[in-house]
This record gives sequence, structure tokens and C-alpha cells, in this order.
Amino acid sequence: MTKTLSKTPLQHLLSIPVIVAALGYFVDIYDLLLFGIVRVSSLRDLGLDEEQISSVGKDILNWQMGGLLVGGILWGVLGDKRGRLSVLFGSIITYSLANIACGFIQDPTSYAILRFVAGVGLAGELGAGITLVSEVLPKELRALGTSLVAGIGLFGAVAAYFTVTQFGGWRNAYFIGGGLGIVLLLMRISVFESGIFENVKKQKHVSKGNFFSLFTNADRCKRYLKCIGIGMPTWFTIGILATFANEFGKQMGIAENIEPGKAIMFCYVGIAFGDLSSGILSQYLQSRKKAVTILISLTLICTLVYLYGGISTASGLYTLCVFMGFSAGYWAMFVTIGAEQFGTNLRATAATTVPNMVRGTVIGMTTLYASLKPDMGVFNAAGVVALICFSIAFFSILTIPETHGKDLDYLEED
Repeated sequence: MTKTLSKTPLQHLLSIPVIVAALGYFVDIYDLLLFGIVRVSSLRDLGLDEEQISSVGKDILNWQMGGLLVGGILWGVLGDKRGRLSVLFGSIITYSLANIACGFIQDPTSYAILRFVAGVGLAGELGAGITLVSEVLPKELRALGTSLVAGIGLFGAVAAYFTVTQFGGWRNAYFIGGGLGIVLLLMRISVFESGIFENVKKQKHVSKGNFFSLFTNADRCKRYLKCIGIGMPTWFTIGILATFANEFGKQMGIAENIEPGKAIMFCYVGIAFGDLSSGILSQYLQSRKKAVTILISLTLICTLVYLYGGISTASGLYTLCVFMGFSAGYWAMFVTIGAEQFGTNLRATAATTVPNMVRGTVIGMTTLYASLKPDMGVFNAAGVVALICFSIAFFSILTIPETHGKDLDYLEED
């Protein structure tokens, strides 16, 4: 497919690939965040006490994030070798069946294994969708298109929370999530492959989807690592501040019981609007780097208020989660930067692995947080993790090449 401006911008933004990618990310986020939302209630139903809910819950979350790491590499390589659509179909089958199976679990070990499998499946959705949308849209509309995908998709977290509360608890929520995935799979039949990829596919001599080639060239390796660094504050916000909001609320002296699921939901309301705004801001500033730098700075301010601002009410904490989510809502822009940094023969590999590498850093974040917590307390332990994440993020965004308006029809050469 040749990218032209014969269509109006609105027609491009409401095209089938954009709509289906947005709905795919909606289901992806629903399933990805569902464990965080039902962590306490599901583990309590399995007979775990409060201390076990914290420790075992962390372990299961890490298993899911480990699955994302493995799946990110698997689907990224497949996306460049076999096409973007092969990932969109394969990943959704994997995570849909895994989530349906989660509705039947009876012990934490099975839970961890199935969350790992679900993580493998979930790893392919966003990167392949963003890569496809980036390649089928005119370069003038890429930021708006990818932000629209993420902005709509991120409301999946809100849907997950209300599904749990309104439709019979956590087991039914897993069944519904798997069912939504099967419905989405049927919708994907009408989606077409990227024209840019089809052109490269015909070139048999071109090396496609070689994950290790991201590290064989110094400049390419630096770009890849910086892409990962840019996204770390977003998952610090979700994986630490929102997921363990009940622990922070207790230490803040808040009398009302803080629900991590509700904190995650409010955080994702903010992230959804932040993602929509980040595309508009990038378009206005004509710069990916400036837009993301502003949002990382706002995320840092919200983090400092969360940890040291003296929040004393549940409503105050949940409200801050919305603002914190909005400021961290540069996820689509960060993944778009990852797609734009690399040639067509490595684009899906990079764009799919980068966000999942960021999600995988949650394993290190939660482990460091848990190890520092006994001696430093929850606030200072989280503060140390924040210092590391934000330092890496600022260095990465300030030194990575600008990609606004970049032509994506090129190859990575060894």
C-alpha cells in the first residue's frame, strides 16, 4: 500500500488498521493489568494471608513480566521475518487462551505459570500494532495515529476494573478478557499488511528480524538501550506506586483501605488522556524529544508529591494517581520513538522488544524495592528506585536522535 494524502487526515486516523490496533491494545491492557487489579482478591480466595499476598503477588507479577521479556523477543523477530499481522494473530491467540485458563486456577503455582504464558502472548500486541500504524499512516500523522491507538487502548484498564466489580469477581473477569480476545481475532481478518514491509519482504538478500544485530553495531545498540531507558518511569509509576498503593496508603496513615486495583484504574485514566495529549504536544512542538522530556519532568514532580507530599486521604491519593498517570502518559510516543529509530528490517523487532524490556525492568524494580523496604521504609525504598529510573530516562531522551517527521522507508545495514 502506498502512503498518500488522497484521503483526509480524519479518514487516515479512522482507517481499519488504526481502529483494530486501538481495540487490540484495549484488550491487551485489559489483560495485562488484570492481575494487578485482582492480585489481592484472587490470592485471598486461594487462601493466602496478607504477608503471602504481598510476597507471592510480587513473584507472580514478576513471572508475568518475565513472559513479556521472552515474548517481546519472540514476536519482535517474527514480526520482521513473517510480517506484522502474523504477530497480531499469534499473540492474541496465546494470551486469550491463557487468560481463560486463569479463570480456573486453584493454586499460586498454576497462577504464576499461566501469567507467564499470558505475558508471552501480551508482549506482541503493542509493538506490532504501533509498527503497522506507523508504516501505513503518512509521516505527518504518525504521532496522532499512534497516540490515538494508545489513548483508546489504555482505557482497557478502566474496563478491567469495572468488569471485576460489576460482573462477578476476578474469575469472570479473566473469562471475559479471553472472550474479548477471541472476538478481536475475528475482527483482524480485514486488516492488511504494511506496504513498506511487503516491499522489504520481496528482497530476499535483506536480513530481517535479527535480534542480536541490535547489539552488533555500537550506534544501534546505544539507540536501542536509550529507547528502553526512556520508558522506565512509566512502569515505575504503574509497577511500584500504583500496584503497591495499599502499602503506601497504610504508611501515609490513611484510615480508609486503599485498593491497588482502583489506584491502577485511576492511573490508567490519566495515562489514556496523557497518551492522547502527548501526540498533540509532539505535533505542536514538532519534536518527540521535547514532548517526552516535558512529560518525564511532570512525572518526577508527581512522584515526589506522592512519596513526600504528605497525602492524608484516599481521595487525595487516587486524585494524584490520575495526574501521575497523565504525566506518565507518553507510552505511545515512547514506542513510536522506538519504531522510528530503526529500519524496516528491524523495526518490529525493536518496537516489540523495547516496551517489553521496559516492562521486564519491573522485576528489578520490585526486587530492589522489596530488599530496601525493611531498612529504609516504603517511601525511601521507592525513592531510590525512582532516582535510578528517572536518571536513566532523562539521559536517554536528551541524547537520543530526534525522529519527528522521519521517513521510515529505509533499512538497517551492518
